[in-house]
Amino acid sequence: MRFSTRLLLPIIAGLISVSATATAAVEAQLPLRIGHQEVASLEQRVDAQLQDRLEESLKANATWRRLIADRKMAVGLVDLADPKLPRYARVNGGQMMYAASLPKIAVLFAASQALTDGSLKDTPAVRSDMRQMISRSDNGAATRLIDKLGFAKIQSTLTDPRYRFYDQDAGGGLWVGKRYAKTGRRVGDPLYNISHGATVDQVSRLYYLLATGNLVNYNESQRMLACLVDPELHHKFVNSLDRVAKDAKIYRKSGTWKNWHADSALVWGAGSRRYVVVGLVEDPRGEQILRDLIYTVESVLYDAT
Repeated sequence: MRFSTRLLLPIIAGLISVSATATAAVEAQLPLRIGHQEVASLEQRVDAQLQDRLEESLKANATWRRLIADRKMAVGLVDLADPKLPRYARVNGGQMMYAASLPKIAVLFAASQALTDGSLKDTPAVRSDMRQMISRSDNGAATRLIDKLGFAKIQSTLTDPRYRFYDQDAGGGLWVGKRYAKTGRRVGDPLYNISHGATVDQVSRLYYLLATGNLVNYNESQRMLACLVDPELHHKFVNSLDRVAKDAKIYRKSGTWKNWHADSALVWGAGSRRYVVVGLVEDPRGEQILRDLIYTVESVLYDAT
């Protein structure tokens, strides 16, 4: 029996299409498998066009313009449409600010590093605290992990030359120097004496390394992302992302104390809606500012006009 080539072509095309769809689905899973040497340096990936659009959009708001000028508002944005060639933009990127609970991501990272090097025992209780510290921002869970690790371990991990999440020569970065409790000693960072601090540059870097599977190692990046995904608190960024990116996966950590408001998110959706956004604000209206910031970021990234 002879088969017509014309009859086979639709079948072959269909198989190719299914294969391509399956491959795309696998490639879309986080963390990505991007080799360490292929990971871009965000400092070298600042995109002039994205930078101009971000600055123009932020400063169009008179309140935000004043806060930026007073160094009381910082924003970082990483476009991950092509993860090997990210585009980065930031305003007050190296300005270290008090960030309340957001630096619990630094505790998460330090715990993952300690589990890997064997200085922290891997137990169900530890893994549970890592998740609750992030998803619910549970202070008790964070304090238990800080007590197990110790400030010396956390801070040496943050300043490790492999990561440089806190670098005095670069203006600071992520820092944890106090338990999330009323009691206990306080160890402020060397530059600003901040107990729970962050810069948008370093938080953006942390999320990028996580997304590419290069924070500690691939397996620990995967476990850290599992702690960050599907946040249980739906305020600030998530309040707006629930509307504009409701089909995307959200990996997130926020923080609030008095007038200090902080949020950070890795948005991983279909197509090109893939980005990291970080916002730090010192203002009584910070909650609303961070909600509104998502709409501005979406406009900067996706509006053609």
